[in-house]
Amino acid sequence: MASASHRRPFRKRRTALVWTVAVAAVGLLVSLVIALRPGGEPDTVRTAAGTAGTRPSASPTTHKPAPAPKPSKASPAPRRTPAAAASATTPPTRPSPAATRPSAPRPASGTAPLAGRIKPGTTYTGVATHYDAKDGDGACLYGPSPDLMVAAMNHADYETSKACGAYILVRTASGASVTVRVTNECPLPCAPGQLDLSKEAFAKLAGLSAGRIPITWSLLSPGTSDTVAIRYKTGSSRHWCGIQALGHRNPLARLEVRSGGGWSRLTRTEYNYFLSPDGTGCGGSLRLTDIYGEQLTVDGLAIRPDTVQPTRVQFSRR
Repeated sequence: MASASHRRPFRKRRTALVWTVAVAAVGLLVSLVIALRPGGEPDTVRTAAGTAGTRPSASPTTHKPAPAPKPSKASPAPRRTPAAAASATTPPTRPSPAATRPSAPRPASGTAPLAGRIKPGTTYTGVATHYDAKDGDGACLYGPSPDLMVAAMNHADYETSKACGAYILVRTASGASVTVRVTNECPLPCAPGQLDLSKEAFAKLAGLSAGRIPITWSLLSPGTSDTVAIRYKTGSSRHWCGIQALGHRNPLARLEVRSGGGWSRLTRTEYNYFLSPDGTGCGGSLRLTDIYGEQLTVDGLAIRPDTVQPTRVQFSRR
């Protein structure tokens, strides 16, 4: 009896030990199976991802885009020009007809070291009167004008023909305006600032019956396709000559002739010719200088009195 009672507890302990080992083995086997499945992740992770309502991505980790590298000082980023920016944001458009029209005359600007009384960038105040200009010729001796938009400059501002050929923009307080070319002199008692306009030019500003109106005026440097021309005065020869420049865009300050190894400046007359009383430089090279100091050289012109000889040069627009 005593021996039987001692064997039963041992059998129970052995049975419990066997079940414990079996359970542990099963648990280890399950863990190995799960670990070795494709993806190597437990079902609980997949289920949790599925509950968000989206399919799990192949790469569950999201990456923020890396910031663009800043240009270094050694190699700065290219600048965008205004033209490039405009082409990138706006479609190309056809130019308007106004863009192809010749630009209107504008007041002359810039420094003019050789200017006399009439200076660019200055507005003068005076009065306008009118006269019968006939064919447009006058004290400047240019001859008939291609149009009658001409004016006679008062004696003081005429300044021994220095105003000859100048283009003037004339305005009234009402806003009316006209562009004229100085071809004549208005003698005393014409006051400084006064312009005696052709009837045709005056009519652009007011009725002829007004007779005398207040104005302002300023020097122009107009656009033109014409070039300067040269004319020798009647009686010119190798021994004496008078030389005149026509069609210059800006007022003429000097006319010189080549003499020896340099240039000799000729004297200007009130009738707008430059004289060489001893024939120096007659028939040779000429150098023209406008009030801005720009110089043009003319070569190869023969002495042909009373003949307008065109050149290929013109002063710049100011």
